[in-house]
Amino acid sequence: MKLGARIFKTGIAVTLALFLASLLHFPSPVFAGISAVFAMQPTIYRSYLSLIEQVQANIIGAAFAIIAVLLFGRDPFIIGLTLMIVIALCLKMRLESTISVALVTVIAIMEYTDREFIKFAVIRFSTIMLGVFAAFIVNLIFLPPKYEKRLYAQINENTENILKWIRIHIRHASEHHILKEDIEKMKEDMTKLEHLYLMYKEERTYSRKNRFQKSRKLVLYRQMIVVANRALDTLKILHRFENELYHMPLELQQAIRSQLDSLLHYHEQILLKFIGKTKCHPRTETVMETHQERTRLIEAFYAHHQQKNEYYLFSLIGAIIDYSEQLEHLDKLIDSFQHYHHDAALVKNLASH
Repeated sequence: MKLGARIFKTGIAVTLALFLASLLHFPSPVFAGISAVFAMQPTIYRSYLSLIEQVQANIIGAAFAIIAVLLFGRDPFIIGLTLMIVIALCLKMRLESTISVALVTVIAIMEYTDREFIKFAVIRFSTIMLGVFAAFIVNLIFLPPKYEKRLYAQINENTENILKWIRIHIRHASEHHILKEDIEKMKEDMTKLEHLYLMYKEERTYSRKNRFQKSRKLVLYRQMIVVANRALDTLKILHRFENELYHMPLELQQAIRSQLDSLLHYHEQILLKFIGKTKCHPRTETVMETHQERTRLIEAFYAHHQQKNEYYLFSLIGAIIDYSEQLEHLDKLIDSFQHYHHDAALVKNLASH
């Protein structure tokens, strides 16, 4: 079992919340620990947003709990009705993620039966908010998430897996059912990659220089994901028309294989160039090679199409050309980034992964 940073931080946040609640002599410090668990977030930015939302939701919960007890008492029916009102109001204010803690606040306040109810309600509200602030402080200080390394590593891993299967498939060495299962897994991996990209996008940068640099990185990583998806689309079409492609004329098969081999090599070189593991070769040489292979592919396809109108080939040729164009666009973006940010720590950080 692997203990991730979020698990570790949740444990620290709960410990801190319980310690501070005991130090301040709050009754029932367990409520501080509960709210700390609910308030922990994967990024500092989300933690900040959660803090703002938790304050609003808990104020709503505490206010309605106090009003309900003062006007109607603490009958279980009244508690349930108050919970429903708080839920509806939180949904109306788009505070869905904070409903759980708001409900804990309502129940924690409405359970009290003695006379000094207002004082008790303030203490319970303060106890719960203490846990929220403890989670925010821990998320801000301890092990701030580094999503960039994880994002690039995942892009690299997903891309390698896709390119490996394309190479195997165009040489007719793949098992149909195994590739079908792997394609489904690769689609899931790309969905997870999109989520990781959003996590990195939400990380805050504070200096103007770093903000500009990150905005360019976001464009780069988005294009890397686009290119990986184009490669996956090509693989899916190759797999779907496996039998038809196997019976194509040998010249067209070779043209498709040569074009894809060129693109796969180009793709790998681009990713290595991005982290500084290969020399920044003149982009025109590689582009000319892929253009020559593309011209050969189109000519072979056109010659075959004049004899047989196999329209399914349009989707394959279109996918390959789109993949090629997206690769060229990524290459230009990397050249531009390295020209303006040649001293960035990006290369060292990712290359050391």
